[in-house]
Amino acid sequence: MTTLSVHAATAVARAGANETGRSEAAVIAVDQHWLAAELDGDTAWLDGMLLPEYRSVGADGVVHAKAAILAHAVKNRGNDAERRKVDTWLKAHPSGKAVVIHGDTAILTFYDPQLGAANGVRSSDIFVYAGGRWHALYS
Repeated sequence: MTTLSVHAATAVARAGANETGRSEAAVIAVDQHWLAAELDGDTAWLDGMLLPEYRSVGADGVVHAKAAILAHAVKNRGNDAERRKVDTWLKAHPSGKAVVIHGDTAILTFYDPQLGAANGVRSSDIFVYAGGRWHALYS
């Protein structure tokens, strides 16, 4: 599966895709909603989806806590500059998605489709299923 454009991801999230199932499709739906929520500034949804211990490590090795993700989302409210930037990047860097679920943990891996999931990993998100839904723990 290739990465959807930001606008398509937003449409999927708003269409009410099932995000509560314990399935690969649900993990992907939560991830798409996550992108839309960050770009729309939906901090209420993000606050509930990101676990308190959430951490993101960027390509530069810098760690960002949940508060930094929420602050970034606030800056995106009513401004589509970040959306355009992300959409352009996604179009230039199509990604495949692979999900592995083990018990209450899911790992969503993004990879270069030309290299495949075993050789072209770009990043991963780790989710925990709790309270009837998926929550992000680490990226």
